[in-house]
Amino acid sequence: MIDSNKMIVKDENGQEKEMEILFTFESDELNAQYVVFTDPQDEDGEVFASRYNDEGELEPIETEAEWEMIEEVVGAFSDEMNEYEEETDGK
Repeated sequence: MIDSNKMIVKDENGQEKEMEILFTFESDELNAQYVVFTDPQDEDGEVFASRYNDEGELEPIETEAEWEMIEEVVGAFSDEMNEYEEETDGK
């Protein structure tokens, strides 16, 4: 379920966890929608990604090409955030 900047996912034990959405994006080439998120309780700051359908249900990412594309998008997002932080730190 995706709702504003939070979503609930089930872990491998079937336990529900609230995750924080970093951003969503679409790939016209793959005709798919993706969500990138973190667990706010995780001190390591691990980033997760999943495909989602029109009903907001998460679907697994199945191909290496999808993972490579997601890594590129997350890398670009991270670079933009770092630039923004550098610009605002001096003000």
